[in-house]
Amino acid sequence: MGSSRREKALTKSIQAGLLRDPDRFKKTAWGRFIAFFTVRRIKLVRFESELFMKLRREVWSFNEDDYQASFRTSSGQKALKAVGDLGYSGSSFFSTLDGCFVIKSIPRRFEYSFFEADLLEPYYTYMRENPDSTIVWITDYIVAPYKTLGTIFGCTPAHHIVMENILCGQADDPNGQKWETYDLKPIDYFYPERDLLPESLVSEDTLSRLADTFDDKVHLWRKDYVTFWESVKADTKFLQDANAVDYSLFLVRIPASSSPAVLGRQSPWRVGIPSADGKWKYRAVLLDFFWGRHKLQAQAMSGVVQTFNVVGRQGPMSITTTASEYRRNFLKMIDEMIKVH
Repeated sequence: MGSSRREKALTKSIQAGLLRDPDRFKKTAWGRFIAFFTVRRIKLVRFESELFMKLRREVWSFNEDDYQASFRTSSGQKALKAVGDLGYSGSSFFSTLDGCFVIKSIPRRFEYSFFEADLLEPYYTYMRENPDSTIVWITDYIVAPYKTLGTIFGCTPAHHIVMENILCGQADDPNGQKWETYDLKPIDYFYPERDLLPESLVSEDTLSRLADTFDDKVHLWRKDYVTFWESVKADTKFLQDANAVDYSLFLVRIPASSSPAVLGRQSPWRVGIPSADGKWKYRAVLLDFFWGRHKLQAQAMSGVVQTFNVVGRQGPMSITTTASEYRRNFLKMIDEMIKVH
């Protein structure tokens, strides 16, 4: 029951934050005082709203009214739909009821501080210059403008990113049950967020969603392969320059007969590239690039894990590697899973 109340309060906070005009939000001493005692229903506002609006309108061709409509609900409807959480980072995931956008909480300081201080401005510039990038489209970022008891004690996350949902259209597809999803990282890495915790502390479902294997090939015509490969190389170079590691490729296989709609710019890897063998359409995005190697907590944890590795001999690790090494292994993984026709 407590979890349900927390979820309901959080989704309403997120919804209100996305529909609130940030220009009309005024910080006052009284507002800070009242907000401090909030535990669950915290106030959220858009961060750098003009920046994200420019990306939505000028780069990704979203209709702003349609975008806002995705977050509006009728009386009695849930504000958002819970997708679940991965357990280790404490991140919660929600989807809009129309399935077009996903909201992910970022509770860990070294992740949201990396995004705000190191990645946001370069991300904006890069996405303007590369509108068909395979890096996921982040359409909004909402934060708590005040300190509250809920955020101080970790009851309620204060930072949330809004992303395109690469599964957009699945619910309306008669073949939606046949869609396949894969969250892929270089398989040889040891992941401390997974492997340092006893299996008894997490569910099988959580474990099964942490990392996938793809025991097949992505069949591409050469022209599609060249376009995709060049984009992935450029995108991972951008992430390397930002000193990011531990990101993943989210791959979706859709039955070839399906033609699900997507909002905004009709980028090939969001609409779906037909496979060369005629069986599938492929969608793909790069996700989870919030781990900066230079952030203090990441470095501290790296020291702990390096000590553990001396004892456990677990092999190379996602957080102790360099950004260039991670990119090299990531590209190797992608190259090995593609068959060019």
